[in-house]
Amino acid sequence: MEGARWDMQLNSIADAYLKELFPAMPVIFVKAVQKDKQDTKNIYECPVYKIRQRGPTYVWTFNLKTKEKAGKWTLAGVCLLLQI
Repeated sequence: MEGARWDMQLNSIADAYLKELFPAMPVIFVKAVQKDKQDTKNIYECPVYKIRQRGPTYVWTFNLKTKEKAGKWTLAGVCLLLQI
């Protein structure tokens, strides 16, 4: 993750610690859900990229839980990077 960190106790995105550029994310269990049954409250649509370069390396979007407004994470440039 870049721009924030995953808080294991709160089970949501939190502010990054100082000098920690790329905090590790836990293994994510991906489950398909129909769009009309999806919970969209307190969700940040986090973009996923192959490498740090943005744009052509975009893969998809993950919905991550947050206690803050999603705009905070958008302005911070929070994204997930694949480990390949």
